[in-house]
This record gives sequence, C-alpha cells and structure tokens, in this order.
Amino acid sequence: MQFLTRLIVTALATAAAVWLVPGIHLTGGDMSDNVITLLLVALIFGAVNAVIKPIVKVVGTCLIILTLGVFLLVINALMLMLTSWVSTQFGLGFHVDGFWPAFWGAVIISIVGALLGGLLGSGSQQG
Repeated sequence: MQFLTRLIVTALATAAAVWLVPGIHLTGGDMSDNVITLLLVALIFGAVNAVIKPIVKVVGTCLIILTLGVFLLVINALMLMLTSWVSTQFGLGFHVDGFWPAFWGAVIISIVGALLGGLLGSGSQQG
C-alpha cells in the first residue's frame, strides 16, 4: 500500500512540475493517457532514484560537502533529465527541455512530494 501511495504522490508532484515549469512537457491524447503516462514516469523516476542516485551521490560526495549540500539540487535535476530520456526511450510523452527546466522541476517535485507525502502519510514508518 505504501508503494502505491508513493507512486501516486510522485505522479501528482510530476504533474505539478509539468503544469508550473515551462520546458517540461507531457504530450498525450486525453486525460486517461496523461494519467497513465504520469504514473509510468513516476515509476521510472522512482527506479532512477533508487538505483542511479545513490551511486551518483557517492561519486559526488566531495562536491556535496564542498557546496554544503547545494549540489544535491544538481543531482536531482540530472535524475529528472535521465528520467526524461528513459521515458522517451519507452515512447512515453514526457520530455524535459534542458538543465534549468529539470532543475526547477526537481525542486517542485521535491517540495510537492514532501508536502503530499506528509499529508498522506507516505513517509517511512517504523513499528
């Protein structure tokens, strides 16, 4: 159940980024196509963040420390650009035009995802 909640939260956060950031595009036919595309993009984004992001963070540890964590924003933008590329390879209608749209999109996805995750309780629970 927690997986589905996180998937929906990420899809909604991605929809907010598509809506707010010029340069992030979602091309599809009707509303149901867009919802399916957003869910699949959220799934890809989650996989990229689970597999690739830890490796990049380890490699960039010195830059992360040197910039007091600000470099993590750049890593998040790169993960969104990678998600866009993978989505294009799978024929999904999700595209990010460049670094700056990816940067602002990643910021919006992080903020909206944290807010929605807090509201819906999709954070990790130990018990």
